[in-house]
Amino acid sequence: MTAPHPIRVPGPGTEAEPALKVAPLELFLDLVFVFTITQLTGSLAHHLTVDGLVQVLVMLAVIWWMYDAFIWLTNAMPPSNHRRRGLLMLAMGAFLVMSLSVPHAFEGSGVAFGWAYLVVVAVHTGMFAASGVALPAVLRMGGANLVGGALVVTGGYCTGTLQLAFWAAAFAMQFVTPRVARLPEFRLRADHFVERHGLIVIIAFGESVIAIGVGAGGLDLTLPLVAVALLSLAVCVGLWWAYFGHDDDARAEHHMAALTSARRNWTAVTVYYLGHGGLLLGILLFAAGVKSAVAHPGAPITLPQAGALAGGIALYLVVNTAVRRTFRLTPNAPRLVAAVLLLATVRLGTTVSALAQVAATATVLAAAFTYEARRSPVADFPRD
Repeated sequence: MTAPHPIRVPGPGTEAEPALKVAPLELFLDLVFVFTITQLTGSLAHHLTVDGLVQVLVMLAVIWWMYDAFIWLTNAMPPSNHRRRGLLMLAMGAFLVMSLSVPHAFEGSGVAFGWAYLVVVAVHTGMFAASGVALPAVLRMGGANLVGGALVVTGGYCTGTLQLAFWAAAFAMQFVTPRVARLPEFRLRADHFVERHGLIVIIAFGESVIAIGVGAGGLDLTLPLVAVALLSLAVCVGLWWAYFGHDDDARAEHHMAALTSARRNWTAVTVYYLGHGGLLLGILLFAAGVKSAVAHPGAPITLPQAGALAGGIALYLVVNTAVRRTFRLTPNAPRLVAAVLLLATVRLGTTVSALAQVAATATVLAAAFTYEARRSPVADFPRD
C-alpha cells in the first residue's frame, strides 16, 4: 500500500490532522505474524480434517483477536519512544512463543500457548492504560480480555474436546468484549488502521507464495511443476486484485474517515476483525491446498486438498464481497459467481490433476476480473 498523505479527510465533528504513518517497528512485529500464518498453514496441511480445521480456526481466532488489538493500540499510541518499543518487543516475543506452540497446541504445547497469550493480554492492557483513552473503558476491555486469556490458559492444561471447548469459549468472548468495553469511547484513526490491515493481507499472500516453494521442496524443476507454480502465483495475484485492484483500500479509508467515531469503531470490529479474519482463513485454506498441488502437479489430489484449495478462494471472495458492500463498492456479482464456479474445480483436482484445478482456478479469477473491468470500469481513486 502507498504511504499515507499529509492530510486525511476528517470524520464528522473533527479537524483535519497529520497522517499517522505505520511505524517500522509495527512492520517488524508483522514478521512474527508471518511465522504465525506459516505455522497455522502447516498445521492445517498436515491435518486436513474437520477436527484439524476447527482447531486451526480457533487458534487463528484467538491469535488474530489480540494481534488486531495491537493494531488498535498502536493506532492510539504510536511506538514513538523506547519504553513503548520495548513493551511491543516483549509482546512480539510472546507472539513468537504462541506461534512455536501452534503445531502441537492440542498435543501438549497448549500450556505454553496459553501463558504466552496471557502475557500478550497483560502488555496490551497495560499499554492501553497509558494511551489517553478513558481508564474505565480500558479496564473493562482489559478485564474481558483477561477472562478470555484465562480460558486459553485453562484450556492449555486440558486435552481433547475439553481443551477445544475452553478455547472456543475464549473465541466467544470476542463477541462480548466490544460491548463490555463501551467501544465508542476508543478513538480510531482511519488512515493508519486501514493501511495496517492491508499490510496484514499482503503478508498472508506471502504465505501462499511460501507454500508454493515448500510444496516444490526438492523436486526436479519439470514443466508441470513450473506451470503449477506460475499458475498458483497467478491465483495469488487474483486475490491481491480482489483486495487492492480498484483502489479499494483508499476508498475504504475515505469511507471510514467520514463515519462518526462510534460507527467507525463498530465497522472496525465487523469489517477489520471479523471480515479480515475470514479473509485470512480463506488464504490459509488456499495455501494448505496449493502446497499439495505443487508437490504433485501431474497427479490427482485428495478431496480435502482440492476442497481446501477451491474452498479457501471461494471463502475469500465471499468475504471480500461482504466487505466491499459495507463500503458501498461495486461491482460484486462477478465475484460471487466466481466463488460458485470455483467449487466446481474440486472435481478436476480429484479426478484429473492438481495442475488442471489450479489452471481452472486462475482462469475463473481472470474471467471474473476481466468482466468487471469491461462492464464496470472504475477510475483510479485520488489518494491526495
